[in-house]
Parts: sequence; C-alpha cells; structure tokens
Amino acid sequence: MADVKNIATRESYGNALKELAAEGADNLVVLDADLSAATKTGIFKKAYPERHINCGIAEANMICTAAGLSTMGLVPFASSFAMFAAGRAFEQVRNSIGYPHLNVKIGATHAGISVGEDGASHQCCEDFALMRSIPGMVVICPADDVEAKQAVKAAYKYEGPVYLRFGRLAVPVFHDESYKFEIGKGEVIREGKDVTIIANGLMVAEAIEAGKALAEKGIVAEIINIATIKPLDEELVIASAKKTGKVITVEEHSIIGGLGEAVCALLGEKCPTPVKRIGVNDEFGHSGPAKALLKQFGLSAENIEKVAEEFVK
Repeated sequence: MADVKNIATRESYGNALKELAAEGADNLVVLDADLSAATKTGIFKKAYPERHINCGIAEANMICTAAGLSTMGLVPFASSFAMFAAGRAFEQVRNSIGYPHLNVKIGATHAGISVGEDGASHQCCEDFALMRSIPGMVVICPADDVEAKQAVKAAYKYEGPVYLRFGRLAVPVFHDESYKFEIGKGEVIREGKDVTIIANGLMVAEAIEAGKALAEKGIVAEIINIATIKPLDEELVIASAKKTGKVITVEEHSIIGGLGEAVCALLGEKCPTPVKRIGVNDEFGHSGPAKALLKQFGLSAENIEKVAEEFVK
C-alpha cells in the first residue's frame, strides 16, 4: 500500500466547498467559528472571501446565523470542531435548525479519539448520538477523500439539515473516481459469508485490513461501508446479516448511541442477529498520539480481526 494516498477528510471538506463554488453554487456560504485553518474552510475563504463568515469563538451564534441565512435562500455550511458544533451548540442545532427543518449543513471536523493530543475535552465521541436524536437530521461520516468530497456535494443538493463528520487524521484513499456516493445508501466493499463487518469513517480502512488478515485464516468477512448513519441503509444491513448470520460494527464513536446501536435497533426489530460492537466504551479518551490512542481503544485492524475470529469460532 506504499502508493496509497493518505488525506484527512477535513481537507476534503475544504476542497469540496471550493469546488462547489467553482461549479456554480452561487448560493453557497461558509461559516466558521475562528478555526478555518484547522477545519480547512480557509481553502474556500482564500478563493471566495466575500462568502466566508468568521463568527468568532461563538458556535451557538454561528448556528443561529446559519439558520437565518438559510431562510434567505442561501445554503450555509456552518463549520467547527465536532465537540463544539454538535456539543456546545446542540440546543441551537435542535431548536434553530432541526425544529424548523432548515436547509443548513454542519461541517464538523476533529471528531473522535484521533484528535489525539487535544485530549478528552476535544475528543467528541458523542456526536452521532446527539445528531441522530434530532428529527429529520441526516448524519454522514465519510471514509476517505473521494467519499468525503462527494458527501459534501450531496449534502449541498439535499434540501434539509445535514450533519457531516470529518477527521483530523490523514486516512487511506481507497475509492477511485468511479465511486458514486448517495445519501442513505451503503456500500459492499468486500463480499463475504462468515461474518459482516460494518464500519464508517476512518474505521473502514481498518476493517478492510482486518478482512485481508481474516481471509488468510480462511474467514471470509463481508465488509460494508455505512457512511450515512441516518437514514440507515436498512435493506443492505438486513441482507448482509441474513447472509452471514453474525455482524460486527466498528466506529470511532461511543458504542452508546452511534452506528452500533442503529444497527442493533434495526436488526433487533426486523432480523434478530448476534452483533458485537467495536467502538469507544463507556469512558472518556485522553491525550496521546492519534494512532496509539486508536490502538489502545481497540479501534484497529488487529482488534477487529481478533473480535471477528473469536466471534466466528
């Protein structure tokens, strides 16, 4: 994999916004809470400074400003770290965007344990749970650069509120340009028969590696990328569960309220299937190098492989 590119999806976010504007999205405006260098909306700002608004360190105000702009026919992308966009501004997201079902997009970067040295205060592992709970909110966590850029463009075209989650850490680009992202649709990356591994975000690359290692042991895992957590691709999840009889979910999020619970709720009601959830357990993170933290918290190909092997046996 020496020739595989590694790109952080936050970089993809900034580039996609610039591309959208260049492609004729004249009603696109971008808001940031004084973090444009980190969220990469600075890429858009450099090209279209008159359409970029720095709201300062006032995330709740930024969300309300975005809500107002959307009522004037603009399509605002409000940007900040996930901890602030989903956490600090939750009330405003719920009441000012969700309740009136406004056409606002939230670009949340620096999510999960991989924020690394920033520590527990910034390692938001609760945002899926928070955003999924808002009626009508679409929740998307793309896996690589290609998917992230397409997700941003799909969110722009979609009429309604969308929460987009991006990472700080550079991740392998495994999609080629022929890939087509669609809101609410999952993707079978690898066909399998013994166990289904459903992942999103940077965990998809880890699941792919785990699948390769399992194949060497005679275990054929079906690898599924579920970028859209809400609405979930119920048809794909159920079909794969029926085929393999065992499901593992993998996410850089708490096992409470995220992808794992969404899959468990679906299968519990419509297709009872044994499920194991891999994610952050009921605990906070701490400061440290991103890759070391991911390994420590079990968010690695090695741990996915171990769990799958034990599950199948």
